Amino acid sequence: MINFIQFTITRAVMAVFTLLIVSLIVFTLMELVPGTCAERYLAFKNTQGSGITVEDIEAEERRLGLDRPFPVRFTSWIKNIVIDGDFGDSCILRVSINELLKERFFISLAICITALIFSYLIAIPVGIISATTKFRSIDTILKFISYLGIALPNFLVALCIMLFMTIYYGDTMTGLFSEKFQNAPWSVDRVKDFLSRAWLPIFVLGWNATAFALQTVRALILDEHGKLYVMAARARGVSGMSLLWRYPAKHSLGPVINSLGFDLNRIFSALPVVALILVLTEAGALLIESLARSNDQQLAGAIIFLLTATIVFVNFVTDIMLAIIDPRIRKGVMGGD
Repeated sequence: MINFIQFTITRAVMAVFTLLIVSLIVFTLMELVPGTCAERYLAFKNTQGSGITVEDIEAEERRLGLDRPFPVRFTSWIKNIVIDGDFGDSCILRVSINELLKERFFISLAICITALIFSYLIAIPVGIISATTKFRSIDTILKFISYLGIALPNFLVALCIMLFMTIYYGDTMTGLFSEKFQNAPWSVDRVKDFLSRAWLPIFVLGWNATAFALQTVRALILDEHGKLYVMAARARGVSGMSLLWRYPAKHSLGPVINSLGFDLNRIFSALPVVALILVLTEAGALLIESLARSNDQQLAGAIIFLLTATIVFVNFVTDIMLAIIDPRIRKGVMGGD
């Protein structure tokens, strides 16, 4: 038990250190963007007809604290996030980033996690069937479907579904809410409206992830199925589903669980492009807007930080789960048999 506590503390320290390093990288990239936040904001105001001077820029930089040294600004940024939970204000929109993201980021996260669960619920049993079936035709069909999932990019799948829905139902299914509930407060009817549309981005994001996970599960099962300990168990009279679940399937789940953080990152990476096509108004769309259009690095940095923190947390949880369920790891960290 002491070994397990030490293992948990070590993983927690590594997670915090990783998040700190990533935070430094994100903040540095924010600083390397040409022009300060003050210059970008005043330049934006200039396009609206407001004349600006060098004195205006200098005054704005002092107001935002941009005249302070880099280490001081980074420390202040981290302190505000960790202690106060405050990401500051958007550089261009001049509104609180917390207000911008408080609903949108959690909607994005819910969509991505649901897509991940959707992909694993399909990929694990189908991958096992593909690897163990005695019928070659079934394996061939399942492999073809998985290759199709890898070959067809998410945005193309989204466009095909939108075209189908437009032709047969007269609705492109764009957006997470219908026009009636777009700006309405949360209610039972708004939740129903959200669920009636959220299935599309969930399906599109889960399409590619399911194909990758299916290929992974199939390869792991085939690899484990031919090992000596499985042959020894078969020689002892263990067969059928009992043999499959006690040995190859059980030992193959470790790498699958360990890849949860990676798969979540891959799904979220595809979200901004899908958000543009489906006209979604969540964190993925905001990330594209802040990086490619408005150059709002404060907003982009906050979204990337939140995503990184989520992935680091997921990796930490999966490490602990593996230490509990995988006998090979459990023996090393817990002293179990």
